[in-house]
Amino acid sequence: MDLFEEIVRMRRAGQRGALATIVHTNGSIPSYESSRMLIRDDGTIAGTVGGGCVEAEVWAAAKDVIQKEQPRKMTFNLNHEAAYDAGLICGGTLEIFVEPILPQPMLYLFGGGHVSTAVARVAHQAGFAIGIVDDREAFANLDRFPMASEIYSTYEDAFAKIRPNPSSYLLIVTRGHKDDMRVLAWAVDTPARYIGMIGSKRKVISVYKALEKEGHDLEKFERVHAPVGLDIGALAPEEIAVSIAAELIAVRRNAPNLPHKAVRLSDVASLQHD
Repeated sequence: MDLFEEIVRMRRAGQRGALATIVHTNGSIPSYESSRMLIRDDGTIAGTVGGGCVEAEVWAAAKDVIQKEQPRKMTFNLNHEAAYDAGLICGGTLEIFVEPILPQPMLYLFGGGHVSTAVARVAHQAGFAIGIVDDREAFANLDRFPMASEIYSTYEDAFAKIRPNPSSYLLIVTRGHKDDMRVLAWAVDTPARYIGMIGSKRKVISVYKALEKEGHDLEKFERVHAPVGLDIGALAPEEIAVSIAAELIAVRRNAPNLPHKAVRLSDVASLQHD
């Protein structure tokens, strides 16, 4: 199997993994520098970095690399570790670099208005693939979104064809509460990594209450970033786009101390008494 072809296939399929590469050897090592092993998210492997206990430790470390999306260098002093005597050792030092293999993040913008056009430009420059959903063909087209790899002109078509995964980011910026509700009700039942919805806190709460009356579980909305974007005092669409893109990047990079502005269930309950 060609590991690089498999990596391309995995990324296109939205699958994660880790690539372990021998980057340095010293002494008599039963493998070659630049030998590689691909570890998929489901634990299956392709290739080898020598077998034995070393490979078992690399496999275990790869699971953590995939989860944290951060690379790691591992050093094995095979001269001194009796644990590696299971037919592997000839003596020497082995360094292995384990790096995450991640799909390109996909940002789906539900709504093709002026905020979406600004977000699409900034997010695409930051490395996100772009998908557009709007039931107005004048807003959902390549002239307006030349960077888009997917365009849907009805919400029904989008719901039927989009298959969110842990590399998907869903941003709700439609032109009205009704469409916000439709998209949000669908989005919270997907494994998307990020769900964000534009609007004031009061507007967000009113959408949640309306969905609750339709029978939706309020606890599902706790994962939603709303109001969307980092608080930088943004007013203009371009400024709002920067604040949203910054939040998307922070989620993508697992930024520490990222403020999650999910509306609390107590906020929703208090609206009944306002």
